[in-house]
Amino acid sequence: MSLKKAISTGLCISLLFTSGTPALAGSLNSTNTAQPPSYNYNVLDSTNLQSKLLLVEQSVYGQEQTGALLDRISRLETDFYGKTSSSKTALSDRINTLYSTMFDNSVRPSAITQMNGIEWFLSRHVSIKSITDRLTTLETQIYGKPITGTLQKRMNDLAMLAYGNSDTKTPLIATTIPVDTLVKIKLVTPLNTETSKVGDKVKFQAAEDVIYNGQLIIAAGAPGEGVVTKVKSARNFGRNGEIDVDFQQIQAFDGTYIQTTLGDKAKKEIENLAMAAGASIAGIALLGPIGIVGGIFVNGKDIDLPTGTESYIQTKTATNIYAIQTNLDDNFKVNTPPITEEESNSSSTDTSSNSDVNTSTSTTTENNYSSSSTDYNTNTSSSNNDISAENNIYDYEY
Repeated sequence: MSLKKAISTGLCISLLFTSGTPALAGSLNSTNTAQPPSYNYNVLDSTNLQSKLLLVEQSVYGQEQTGALLDRISRLETDFYGKTSSSKTALSDRINTLYSTMFDNSVRPSAITQMNGIEWFLSRHVSIKSITDRLTTLETQIYGKPITGTLQKRMNDLAMLAYGNSDTKTPLIATTIPVDTLVKIKLVTPLNTETSKVGDKVKFQAAEDVIYNGQLIIAAGAPGEGVVTKVKSARNFGRNGEIDVDFQQIQAFDGTYIQTTLGDKAKKEIENLAMAAGASIAGIALLGPIGIVGGIFVNGKDIDLPTGTESYIQTKTATNIYAIQTNLDDNFKVNTPPITEEESNSSSTDTSSNSDVNTSTSTTTENNYSSSSTDYNTNTSSSNNDISAENNIYDYEY
């Protein structure tokens, strides 16, 4: 396998390649104790009404909409429910209702969860695109053309096909994602030391399903985001380019964003991936507590990591979520269809490993989910985002 192939497959970032021995790589890892600066992209505050509206628009249409606030709310209501609320209803209540429909799983599966379930059951992966685009793609594949109607009805019709019975709700169960769960990822945002800048948002996807106790906790294609924390272009005297990325979070099956990091388990998998591609351990230097690191590059070269480049991250904490039960085995090499809709120049190399989830760590989190594997309970108490019955005028099925 060529050196170029090894580079794109191993996702080796934060380059420090020398002609030294493996001992040099180890010494660099042990002596580099400086903490890189923390860069956070703008995570919208869901307690702010304007931010809630923006999150809903991004989920439904893929981007923020323009126009007067009232017009934007009415469009969302019409597109999703097929009707608008009374003019006497406060705008804040209308926004909160839309937000709860989209993201809240406390009473029924949210629209995001429902869409993930439908798409995964029908195609065995999920998409990072908007709900509107995802519905159009599935309908075109199944019916030959997009179907007219409200987003709610279109989702319910596809749910009937996905689940094969009259219950259109995604069958959820409460579970916990253990700390240090490995997640194989693929870059959506290409990285290059000549063009990437500190603070740039980095989008990536789960490269394959993550199954735990037979439960789908992260679906292949699930979106994740991080941020570039350090960039150095190639320099004179054979000094190579360097780039650090903090892969901060990835979306679980129920839409919850899980904190992720590059820990020891992820580093080991990256090393295995590079070694399987023919790289020498002498060329791998694992540097820094955050981001992907380690390099097999020719001296004095810039780093160029195209869309589709693979690597590993791991969960930072135990997190309570809702998942779906599957008949798939607990492993991290589930055979799923290739994800091509958001990728180009993707790497096809896949290496197997026996990467068990560590279940010995604490599973205490701030969320109040039941950790038992029981059926999804639609009678659970409402979350802080729920709307009173008199304001929540919409009768949606899921």
